[in-house]
Amino acid sequence: MLKPLGLKDKKVLVPRGTGQAKSFSQLVEKYGGISIEIPLIAFRPIDFNPQLQTAMNKIDTYDWIVFTSNVTVETFFSFYKNKDHTSFPKIAVIGTKTEEVLQEKGLKADFVPSGYVTEVFVNEFLPIVPSGSKVLIPKGNLAREYISTSLSNHGVLVDEIIIYETYMPEESTEKLAKTLSKDEIDILMFTSPSTVNHFMRVVEEYKLESHIERCVICCIGPVTKKKLLAFGLPVHVSPEEYTVKEMINSTIQFLEK
Repeated sequence: MLKPLGLKDKKVLVPRGTGQAKSFSQLVEKYGGISIEIPLIAFRPIDFNPQLQTAMNKIDTYDWIVFTSNVTVETFFSFYKNKDHTSFPKIAVIGTKTEEVLQEKGLKADFVPSGYVTEVFVNEFLPIVPSGSKVLIPKGNLAREYISTSLSNHGVLVDEIIIYETYMPEESTEKLAKTLSKDEIDILMFTSPSTVNHFMRVVEEYKLESHIERCVICCIGPVTKKKLLAFGLPVHVSPEEYTVKEMINSTIQFLEK
């Protein structure tokens, strides 16, 4: 049983943008924590181009489309305006939030893996996709190629299209540097390797390494954990279930010990 105020007066970094930070911050505050919202990552759609137009026009030729995040769903359907989904391919998703956003678009996922990490997705998806199948993967410019490479090695015909760019908002750099220099963050929470990269770029630029030694460091997923360790940082909390809720629950358990 978690203590009702397990994060009492702890200042917690919420690395999400305005649109995504609300539910994260509410969980922090539910347990008595103080949310410090500094978006370490933001997304913007790329300019519409001939490659995107071609993919949209021949959507009915694909057997599957793979959405790896809610951002890919939102961005894809900002381009794809056809409301008639009868010729839409089967849909595979990673993550509960991705599935929820898809449902809001009036579509249902045909495949959801048991674990919300790329490696689990590939292991469970490969057996149901015959060699020769056509798969479309919309993605961000920094996304890994693990899924497409694994499918291609299996004889699947894969088209990847970049539909958005990942970046760190300019205003976040100064805010993060100022907050860290004043030791105003107790718990650092990271939700992706990109959030780690952007965070450490600021730390190194402003020489703030000594200011994060006092922090509890938490993350979601093995790839994010690997990125933190590559920077020589300790990882105090990394839950088995890759959700913000479990990261916060595990952080409280860590603090109680």
